[in-house]
Amino acid sequence: MKTDFKSLKEIHEYYAVNNSCELKKSATQPVYEIIPPSSGILFIGEAPGKNEDLQGRPFVGAAGKFLNELLNTIGYTRDDVYVTNVVKYRPPENRDPSDEEKDSCRVWLNAELLFIKPKVIVTLGRHALGRFVPNVSISISHGEMFEHPTGIPVFAMYHPAAALYNPNLRKDLANDFAKLKSFLDTEKQPTEKSKTIDDILKL
Repeated sequence: MKTDFKSLKEIHEYYAVNNSCELKKSATQPVYEIIPPSSGILFIGEAPGKNEDLQGRPFVGAAGKFLNELLNTIGYTRDDVYVTNVVKYRPPENRDPSDEEKDSCRVWLNAELLFIKPKVIVTLGRHALGRFVPNVSISISHGEMFEHPTGIPVFAMYHPAAALYNPNLRKDLANDFAKLKSFLDTEKQPTEKSKTIDDILKL
């Protein structure tokens, strides 16, 4: 795995060429951010949607607007955090990404994590949660923090898009963001263990 990147932009330009994801054949472009988060908070969703595919930036549609509102409730803005997805290309008709598609973007996501060295990973939805904490249910585990071999805490949440289809989840998301704020207010910086390449590669 290549690890000597000097910027997130360099990471994304490299993996936009050097990846085997079949989704790039139907997508308009890869979707990503290029500015590291000042807060150390990294949100991971499942896949880009139509608006993201057109603009090349994650969470710019209705779900992104709701995410911004939720961030504001805990004193953060979109510019303070980093948002990415398990896969970097839009699946046709917004279907769920397959296991093969998620695996094909795994090194790309690892490269982001290696560069950012987040102090907390917030998973949005079951696909992102399953990437870090397998064999758990999002409906049971949302709002919980999980330990990870890297030492980086993983905080589980519903995907904001889910609340757009099921308004009953809005309260759950608001409550989970309040829990995240309480966690962030008391959380120490990540340990040196979480900053090593070997540990990040366990993700």
